[in-house]
Amino acid sequence: MQHATWTPSPHATPATGGPPRVDLSLYLVTDSAMAGSRGLADVVARAVAAGVTCVQLREKAASDEEVVALGRQLVEMLAGTGVPLLIDDRVHLVHPIRADGVHIGQEDTPPTAARAALGPEAIIGLSVHDAAQVDAANALPPATLDYIGLGPVWTTGTKEGHAPPIGPEGLADLRRRSHHPAVAIGGVKAHTLAELAGSGVEGVAVVSAICAAADVLAATRELREALATSPLQGEL
Repeated sequence: MQHATWTPSPHATPATGGPPRVDLSLYLVTDSAMAGSRGLADVVARAVAAGVTCVQLREKAASDEEVVALGRQLVEMLAGTGVPLLIDDRVHLVHPIRADGVHIGQEDTPPTAARAALGPEAIIGLSVHDAAQVDAANALPPATLDYIGLGPVWTTGTKEGHAPPIGPEGLADLRRRSHHPAVAIGGVKAHTLAELAGSGVEGVAVVSAICAAADVLAATRELREALATSPLQGEL
């Protein structure tokens, strides 16, 4: 498949190490199984309408072909919203999908290789779980990463074999240590957001809090309201 015609969304500009190029405040990680018969595109559309600012397509059990089909559907649906689509792990699918970037884990494609493959316009995030991994991310060449995902904050059932929970205090410590914008992930719910106030992270990532919600619009609005009343950038 040819990639020469791929162009990023207008909001994806070269990484500079300054403010995040993407609004991380309410970051949705997808789960088609939780979306169920409603369909993933419907859940994502409702979530974006209610305030989600970034979407990561994470479908571990899906084939490459299935991820491409889902991704293209989401790209079409997100057009004009200003909300970027990132692909989980699969760097080689970013261009075919015409997504805005990728989110990689510690055991996936190295960040420098992902940047080399995708170019300066792509948004690249990295999962980070402890101080040593934060230090390693800090040591990467400038403009390799756009943000990091810190966690899990609490135990979560949406990812098997996850690292030990770091808790709200551990989250704040790692954010202070990091040179990159950060999004908190792992067990985040509207009713737990108050515990993250003042942690310094730029946003929170959720899976089941939206994808498993009976009313996606209401659940997303509840998360936005919780973020407004418990500012992540405020004082601890």
